[in-house]
Amino acid sequence: MIDYLTQHVWLIWILVSVICLILELGSGDLFILCFAIGALGASFTAALGLDLIPQLIVLAICSLLSIYFIRPVALRYLHRNDENRVSNADALMGRIGHVSQTIPAGDYGRVAIDGDDWKAVAANGERIEKGAKVKVVGRESIIITVEKVETP
Repeated sequence: MIDYLTQHVWLIWILVSVICLILELGSGDLFILCFAIGALGASFTAALGLDLIPQLIVLAICSLLSIYFIRPVALRYLHRNDENRVSNADALMGRIGHVSQTIPAGDYGRVAIDGDDWKAVAANGERIEKGAKVKVVGRESIIITVEKVETP
């Protein structure tokens, strides 16, 4: 087994590259991707029959070059609309939902939006009955502020 691995070190580098790609799926900042590229470079070096030291040098050089040249381009390409993209609770602003638990005057109730149930308060402090359509007009932490939407 050891003889096989020493003769096929390039397979180990491919495995390292795949592991880096899997780890990158969890991080999303494209930093670990650069090490995956470096490991691919090292696998080519190993396939040429060079020793471990040149493989490690190629790994380091390819990883550094990827960090400085490939990562910024990939980040710009993949995150080009970030300034316009809202996420999490900010994406709720302006959304329409249904009151799932009556909102008493000046108190909290619940509003269902796309299958999620949010703690809510009425914008003008009025009572909003269960089943009414509401629009999200603000939020404070995890509590959304809603106002009733008139249905035609």
